[in-house]
Amino acid sequence: GRRIELVVRDDEASPERAIEIATELRDDPTIVAVVGHINSGATLAAAKIYNDDERGIVAVSPASSSPLITDAGPWIFRVCPSDLLHGPALARWAYERLGARKVAAIYANDDYGRGVIETFGTAFVAAGGQLLSRDPYLPDMLDGPDAIDPYLERAIRNGMDALMIAGQAEAAERIIAAARRLGYTGPVIGPDGLTNLRDAGPIAEGVYISSAFLPDRRDPAAQAFVRAYQERFRELPDHRGAMTYDAIRLIARAIEQVGTDRTAIRDYLANVGQTSDNPAFEGVSGTIRFDVNGDVAGKEVSIGVVRDGRLVTAGI
Repeated sequence: GRRIELVVRDDEASPERAIEIATELRDDPTIVAVVGHINSGATLAAAKIYNDDERGIVAVSPASSSPLITDAGPWIFRVCPSDLLHGPALARWAYERLGARKVAAIYANDDYGRGVIETFGTAFVAAGGQLLSRDPYLPDMLDGPDAIDPYLERAIRNGMDALMIAGQAEAAERIIAAARRLGYTGPVIGPDGLTNLRDAGPIAEGVYISSAFLPDRRDPAAQAFVRAYQERFRELPDHRGAMTYDAIRLIARAIEQVGTDRTAIRDYLANVGQTSDNPAFEGVSGTIRFDVNGDVAGKEVSIGVVRDGRLVTAGI
C-alpha cells in the first residue's frame, strides 16, 4: 500500500565518498533502508555509519562479496555470496573442467582481489593443482605498456595452463591483452568483478567468469525478469541488476509486513528464512535466507563464459 521512492546516490566506488553518502542517508528520517553499496570497500566504509546505536539503518548490498562484510555489523546484509564461494568455484572449474594443473594468478591489491585469490589458491592447491605465482597489481601499474609483462613472462616460462585474474574488468582487459601479445593462448578465468569484460570485444571471448546470476538461468521467474529488463534497458542484466531487484523486493516485503520503522525492518530481515511466518525469499537470483551475520546462506555460484558479447552459462 506504499509507493517506494528511490533516492539515488553515486559513491564512485570510493570509501571516502561512501561515508559521505551513508551519513546523508542515515541522517535523513525519510530514508528507511539502503540498497548498496556495490563495491566491497565502499560497503565496509559505509557500514561504520549505518551501524549507529541511535540512528541505525539497514543496508542490503547486492554485490559486495568481500569476506570482511561478514563482520560488518548487525545492520549490514548482502544477497550475494562472498568470495569464500567464488574462489573455490573457479578453482574447481579450472581443475576439473579445464584440466588446468598450473595456474598463475594476478590480483588487485585490495580487499576484493586478496579475498578471491586467497580462497582460490587454497582450493586449487587442495585439489592437486599448483599455483605458480600470486602477483599483485595496483591500477597505476597498468598505465605503462609493459608493466605487467614480467609477471606474465615468468608464468609462461613456468608452463602455466590457465591465467587467473582477480580484479575488475578494465584492468583485466589490459592484462589479457598483454598475455596474448606475449604469446599466451590458454584459458583466462576470474571472479564476478570481471563481468563487464563482456563489453570488451574479441579480447574477452572465451574468458570464464564466476557469477551468482547469469541471464540464461533456467528459472521461469528469472527469465521473466530478463525479458522485462531487456525491454526496459535494451541489454541483458548481470548479477548486480538481478540482485538489486531482489534486494528492493525483499525490503518491500519487509515494509509490507512490519512497516517503515528502521529497527523493525532490520529485525525482519535478520529472520528471513528462519520461521514459517518469515519464509525464505524466492528471488530471480535464487533463494535468499540470512544467517546470523547477515550473509545469504546457500547461494550458488555459477561459471559463465563470454560469448559474442554476452556472459552465458559455461558448459551448455
